[in-house]
Amino acid sequence: MQNRLGSVLFRPARKEECRTIARLYSISSDGLSDYIWTTLAGPGENILDVGERRYSNEDLLFSYKNCLVAEHEGEIIGMLTAFPMHLPGNPGPAAEIDPVLRPYTILEKDQSYYIMGVAVFPEFRGRGIGTRFLELAAGKALEYGLPQLSLIVFEQNVGAKRLYERYGFYEIMREKVVPHELIHYTGYALLMVKDVC
Repeated sequence: MQNRLGSVLFRPARKEECRTIARLYSISSDGLSDYIWTTLAGPGENILDVGERRYSNEDLLFSYKNCLVAEHEGEIIGMLTAFPMHLPGNPGPAAEIDPVLRPYTILEKDQSYYIMGVAVFPEFRGRGIGTRFLELAAGKALEYGLPQLSLIVFEQNVGAKRLYERYGFYEIMREKVVPHELIHYTGYALLMVKDVC
């Protein structure tokens, strides 16, 4: 699959692009990925190395295999990570979940095409790239026979929330953010969905 928006090419990600994907995911998660990667880092390991390692792991849902990238003049300028969300029948005891991460595990929509992350480097924003990623995600949801897109956004991230609302997303649930120095926002995290069929 290759789609173009002017001089921007949208295509599946490649394994050698995992470090750039990790950089973009760090932007999209507003510090949440930095927190997760810090908990997984080995002694002296840079958190971006952790992100690259995780995106390189083809056994994980959020591997590069579930990423699309936007390319301009041979450079990656944006990415979308998304996959079908099928929740297990018995998620296990909630007590075992890291309290900082707990709100985001609650904010999951079964039988949806989950947009885990979408980001564009700052100098390329405002060109319709984020909207095109959402359109491509909607097409994938239809391919999988899933009725909705879903995503989580911080209520205080006004720009991202506005983009999603313009594209037809609406809030169905919210959870209070557990403050942490690496996470950019406080307040509430919102689960938003868009009906695609």
